Amino acid sequence: MTHPNTTPPNSEPAATGTTANPVDPVGAPADLPELEVQTLASCQAEVVALQAKNHELADQFLRAKADTENARRRAEDEVSKARKFALESFADSLLPVVDSLEAGLAIKDATLEQLREGSQATLRQLLSALERNKIVAINPAAGAKFDPHQHQAISVVPSEQEANTVVSVLQKGYLIAERVMRPALVTVAAAK
Repeated sequence: MTHPNTTPPNSEPAATGTTANPVDPVGAPADLPELEVQTLASCQAEVVALQAKNHELADQFLRAKADTENARRRAEDEVSKARKFALESFADSLLPVVDSLEAGLAIKDATLEQLREGSQATLRQLLSALERNKIVAINPAAGAKFDPHQHQAISVVPSEQEANTVVSVLQKGYLIAERVMRPALVTVAAAK
């Protein structure tokens, strides 16, 4: 049974005023108007351009991701090495102190004066090594204002000094690069 609106297979199409081209190079059917063919061609060209841009951006993303991962890994390695060798400089500055102590102990018949001089020289070396490594003593003078950030009050004592000032230092404190390692242990003047 054939449908009344269908054209039989061997019949020719009715003349509509256009010539039938098989297929143009872009792949558009021949019966599309010229404007639609141009639009389709420009859309296809745009798709190709966007696909190329997409591949380029994907490649850039992968490269940036790899660069970021490499930078993160290098930073982790540097931090690890910094932690591992952080004490190297400090230890290097302490070696002369060790040498001086060993040399002093090697002297069998040292006089009291020689021991005192050797101890003072060794202490100077040690203080110099600490200072080179930014370790500074906190040793407030009597009458200095009490600073709770650098001093630890052990006791409050009656004194002729102004209240809340340092009377005496029981133990020096130390700063490392301006950060308190250990506060100075002090006695503080009581309010009158």
